[in-house]
Amino acid sequence: MRILEHRRHSIRTKPSPHLNQDGVSLARRVGETMGNFALVVTSTLPRAYETAIAMGYAVHEQREELAHMPEAVDRELKHPMMFADYMAVVRRRGAAARYAAEQAALLRELVERVREDEAVLVISHGAIVELSAVGALPEADLSDWNGEVGHCEGVRLYYEQGKFVRGEILRVR
Repeated sequence: MRILEHRRHSIRTKPSPHLNQDGVSLARRVGETMGNFALVVTSTLPRAYETAIAMGYAVHEQREELAHMPEAVDRELKHPMMFADYMAVVRRRGAAARYAAEQAALLRELVERVREDEAVLVISHGAIVELSAVGALPEADLSDWNGEVGHCEGVRLYYEQGKFVRGEILRVR
């Protein structure tokens, strides 16, 4: 089985694109609890890349697809949202559904690049993490995945026989 962790970046002070000191400290603390990753991919925005570095991981590549959601998708979302809310929006088959499917395809592409029993770390942004998880697990009951993902939180997805078979929420305590 292959594993993909998709996490939100750490803390920044808007409008700066960079992590602040609290963000670096949080990413370091979370990184100490994480395992090894054969592939680390971030969005092209500095806060995602800096999160991976602060967690202690070298970044293998950055992907623009992980950096921004189309405006049409954002218009369909009403924050704050639970995972079940994201699922309901995706099931309406609009822009969010197409985007969730595209994100799931990207996650499949990444996880298929590693061997069995290896893992991938992806770091991107709020709502992108949730929509990619919903796209990867379209039939799952995510009702107990309460709340949106916070800084350095995310999901762990398990992949076998060409598909994501289950997942779990990753919270920071």
